[in-house]
Amino acid sequence: MSGPTTEQTPETDPAPKPAVTTISFARGAPSTDIVDVQGLKEAAVAAFDADPAGMTGYGTAIGYVPLRRWIAAQHGVPEDHVLVTNGSMQADAFLFDELVTPGSAVVTERPTYDRTLLGLRNRGADVHLVTLQEDGIDVDEVEALLRSGVRPVLAHVIPNFQNPAGYTLSLDKRHRLLELAREFGFVLFEDDPYVDIRFSGEPLPRMLELDGGADSTTVVYACSFSKTICPGIRVGYLVGPPALIDRIRVRATNTYIAPNMVAQGTVHQFVTGPRFAGALETVKSALAERVGLLDRALREHLPQATFRRPDGGYFLWVTLPADEGHDVRRITKEAAARGVAIVPGTDFLLEGGENAFRLAYSAVQPGDVDEGVRRLAAAIDAARA
Repeated sequence: MSGPTTEQTPETDPAPKPAVTTISFARGAPSTDIVDVQGLKEAAVAAFDADPAGMTGYGTAIGYVPLRRWIAAQHGVPEDHVLVTNGSMQADAFLFDELVTPGSAVVTERPTYDRTLLGLRNRGADVHLVTLQEDGIDVDEVEALLRSGVRPVLAHVIPNFQNPAGYTLSLDKRHRLLELAREFGFVLFEDDPYVDIRFSGEPLPRMLELDGGADSTTVVYACSFSKTICPGIRVGYLVGPPALIDRIRVRATNTYIAPNMVAQGTVHQFVTGPRFAGALETVKSALAERVGLLDRALREHLPQATFRRPDGGYFLWVTLPADEGHDVRRITKEAAARGVAIVPGTDFLLEGGENAFRLAYSAVQPGDVDEGVRRLAAAIDAARA
């Protein structure tokens, strides 16, 4: 007589568990339903109809000339202050390559965008992270650093709806940063891809404007159409002093001859056409709804968490009590097991962040927000246990 077997017959096999649909708070990108796909299709056709030679030729490293001209007009600067790039990350990379050498001191916010940290460290920068407060970078700490003898080549600041925190730099701090940049002779890099997706509160002037716009010698400004149109379009730009922009143009020429003319021509048709204003309002309305739902869900399911509801942008920074032994790596793993994706706070810092994480609400459907936070709360409990 044979012994017992651990194998189950098909009749007794348990039914497979249904797959859990992942709710992702990880990626800073809009969901497809809030992108004006039809408008982009029409803009692409219009670009080829209006300028077939421009769309099919190499172009030049300065970018698609009509778009460059439009950007210059938006900022009230001559065209030679503008370089259009393949996304704002490439704009950042060109500026870092121009100014940062091994050992160069650079000031950034703590926390800051992980790709900024990566780019600076890959170039050998001596990175000084300065505390980020709810009204922006701690300017007193910046000043103390400068007066201690640190001489940065640039200070990188994300002034509006900062990534990862969602905080906005106050007007007073904008003025003070400009004063310090002038006094100590460093470039103030205003990295501003989220400025146009404000959905509450009053807009603040750009530091580029406060420094005189066309007369500015202190500020280099970067922006992107990834957040206002769509990330797949990969179009960004730099605004800065003409001599610096021209040196970066040479770098761009040697890198790719010219950026993507089709994408830039499409963007030009879209932003100058009749659909852009409405498309932007659709994005802002959707984000406002989602951040409101996220605020409510966090208060209900994670009452121990600390966060500030942003007035725009894609991101919200959550901090858990430091004295409760939270480990965000473990939380991230437990959350993934429950079908929730987040980005650990440690990704945005050189050290620390074990009790913090970033939530991106831009791609989460409204009906999934509460469920996502409920699962996240369960993951936090499981990680502590």
